[in-house]
Amino acid sequence: MRTGIALPNQVRDVRPDVIPVWARQAEEAGFSSLGTIGRIAYPGVMDTVALASAAGATSTIGLLSDVILATTWPGVLLAKEAASIDGVSGGRFTMGIGVGLREDDFVAYGHGPRDRGARLDRDLEEYLSVWDGQPVGGGENPAVPQGTRRVPLMFGAFSPIAMRRMAKYGEGYIGATVPPAMAAEAFAGARAAWRAAGRDGEPRLIGCAYVAVGDVDRTLFSVGDYYAAAGAFQRVALDAVCTTPGAITDLIKQYTDLGADEVILSVGTDDIDDVARLADIVL
Repeated sequence: MRTGIALPNQVRDVRPDVIPVWARQAEEAGFSSLGTIGRIAYPGVMDTVALASAAGATSTIGLLSDVILATTWPGVLLAKEAASIDGVSGGRFTMGIGVGLREDDFVAYGHGPRDRGARLDRDLEEYLSVWDGQPVGGGENPAVPQGTRRVPLMFGAFSPIAMRRMAKYGEGYIGATVPPAMAAEAFAGARAAWRAAGRDGEPRLIGCAYVAVGDVDRTLFSVGDYYAAAGAFQRVALDAVCTTPGAITDLIKQYTDLGADEVILSVGTDDIDDVARLADIVL
């Protein structure tokens, strides 16, 4: 199983200039991927910008949004952003998407939280049209350069309809920041939806987790603050934080036993030394 690390793009009041440095050091340390989380109504760096910055600072490490709030974007614009990140990175981007939950993240006119699931169903078809080079905006021009590929899609949610979207459009499933025992049920649901759709092989499965490798209190504050508006899930996320090297290595083993292809670990800080600290434990 591969081990990635999250960029600190949504640490409260993150120092934006640390992101390309973080990405470069993560690649040099040997992490498999750089992940992002996406909110708009939070004082961080936009996930698409963080990923583009990481693409320019690196050459081999994978790039993953886990997850971008797809329904807060107009479909054509997000499709072009995704294709652009994938293109400048040399085909290293996988777009993990979700429908969004918190109402304050829906700031684009006409793209509110109502009917967001139905809107995503339409947008998914629009993404494919854009990436295939079809004209946009009622004119003759496509939005992307010739030779653009379809960006690989991953889906993160628990509902049956989200699993069906994953099986129809995606290459796999991204788990929430929950203990592996809770992720196991979602992984099983993803596998079942994959088989029901008649897809060959197995879906790609990615786990996500918060870990503290330096200042534990700082990590716990960061997690609690980020999920403060998430209701009961805040407690779930806090309780799932691994705060010792032993707990982190056990987490890796549990996700390996679940058949995960990769786990993305977030340290919850923008302390650049935490990249090396985490690498010393897991790589």
